[in-house]
Amino acid sequence: MAMIDEPLYPIAVLIDELKNEDIQLRLNSIRKLSTIARALGEERTRKELVPFLSENNDDEDEVLLAMAEELGVFIPYVGGVEHAHVLLPPLETLCTVEETCVRDKAVESLCRIGAQMKESDIVDWFIPVVKRLAAGEWFTARVSSCGLFHIAYPSAPEPLKAELRTIYGQLCQDDMPMVRRAAASNLGKFAATVEQSHLKTEIMSIFDDLTQDDQDSVRLLAVEGCAALGKLLEPQDCAAHILPVIVNFSQDKSWRVRYMVANQLYELCEAVGPEPTRVDLVPAYVRLLRDNEAEVRIAAAGKVTKFCKILSPQIAIENILPCVKELSSDSSQHVRSALASVIMGMAPVLGKDATIEQLLPIFLSLLKDEFPDVRLNIISKLDQVNQVIGIDLLSQSLLPAIVELAEDRHWRVRLAIIEYIPLLASQLGVGFFNDKLGALCMQWLEDKVFSIRDAAANNLKRLAEEFGPEWAMQHIIPQVLEKINNPHYLYRMTTLQAISLLAPVMGADITCQQLLPVVIASSKDRVPNMKFNVAKVLQSLVPILDQSVVEKMVKPCLVELSEDPDVDVRYYANQALQACDQMVMSS
Repeated sequence: MAMIDEPLYPIAVLIDELKNEDIQLRLNSIRKLSTIARALGEERTRKELVPFLSENNDDEDEVLLAMAEELGVFIPYVGGVEHAHVLLPPLETLCTVEETCVRDKAVESLCRIGAQMKESDIVDWFIPVVKRLAAGEWFTARVSSCGLFHIAYPSAPEPLKAELRTIYGQLCQDDMPMVRRAAASNLGKFAATVEQSHLKTEIMSIFDDLTQDDQDSVRLLAVEGCAALGKLLEPQDCAAHILPVIVNFSQDKSWRVRYMVANQLYELCEAVGPEPTRVDLVPAYVRLLRDNEAEVRIAAAGKVTKFCKILSPQIAIENILPCVKELSSDSSQHVRSALASVIMGMAPVLGKDATIEQLLPIFLSLLKDEFPDVRLNIISKLDQVNQVIGIDLLSQSLLPAIVELAEDRHWRVRLAIIEYIPLLASQLGVGFFNDKLGALCMQWLEDKVFSIRDAAANNLKRLAEEFGPEWAMQHIIPQVLEKINNPHYLYRMTTLQAISLLAPVMGADITCQQLLPVVIASSKDRVPNMKFNVAKVLQSLVPILDQSVVEKMVKPCLVELSEDPDVDVRYYANQALQACDQMVMSS
């Protein structure tokens, strides 16, 4: 009996699970659709499974979302591209549901399937779906249709193309703002498939309507379309059609629209060419940098370097720099932070003289900003300035501020400085480093914050790699080893960590003579945390040391620790002993 029912079994289980009250079971069965389709075979999947899914789409959004996703990769299970059209009906229904993420996934899956379909099938099956959705009574269908035109249009014959352009134009004038929004956000994709002759006429008139929409949510999506359309048009057409729109948008009454312009403006400069940029877009950008809304200034400030790269240095110095100076003392810390994250990139654009005269004072004021994120953003990009003005000037002008930040009350700022030290060291050279920054590196080993101590230990290792073992032996090792006598066990543990990091750089001799005795002496520490860290460090030193040293000094110490009253100390000591034995066996 079981043998007779075998082919029916998968679909029966699916039906049972899809009707189950437990949402997790329903979700699981949808996720297994590909397995069920394989079991059924291509023909039964087309004739039974897909129609069943078309009918069962009144479910929780999670289940429908999973279904929309699964159907997008279902072409192999229905018999390949020639049968792809059978997947359109269930997805068409999913395009009309209320939940946005389900509709978006259904549209994505339809686009994926449409992109693989034959031209004749697109005309026979796909375009009718687009037209039905575009004429849908409920706005959700019309919203979904907007995302499908760019797939349908290239395969359509001429009369159908004209009809699709007309339908898209109607969607852009729909009564529902949600539909107009969808049409505006997909206009760039659709325009990219339309012929140049229709682009300048029909598409541009659709675009003009959207730019004058009374809803700011539609207008701000039209701003995105400006950049996309600008790249499709010739520079002169772009200057004639797109430029006036952008200039108007930069003065729009809605700050959200101005915010979008501030984000997109540099892309348009590339599309319209240098002269219109100088005449029209620079004044528009200056207005945005001085906007009365902080959000707009943040967006504009964050793009200042990209914008300056497009301009000649002279125009940037005359027009943009005065605004940058104003922004460096802006009342909003977020504006200053956005500026600090990009301003260093202006140095290579403006050149050495302008950087020294104009930018350095701004850098210094931002380095002393009361808000830690502003200081952080400047520190992390110092190397860009160094390439332009050279290390001497950098060290004279910015180093005092950096030293001050090394003791900043915010630990994240101290951390950023530590991570920058090896780069600074390689640029400053060993002599300068020893004078100005050496003491700081030792001071951080006794910071109150663990992340700083941890970074300080890693920093010493990177400095030893940069300047070599001999320098480290003179300037780092003695001071590190001194700290093993600190009364607080956390600082003694940092010393152990520094030793384990420095040992591979210093080599076997120095490790054996200088570092190992200190580690072994620490095994007598009264704090169990210290003792099990000794075991860990000894384990890390085993590969560096000679076999005889391991046998004479390391193993006896570990054996003693393996008999410690503390369970953790015994555990790590035994781990280290096992590592020693493995080393012996492998050698």
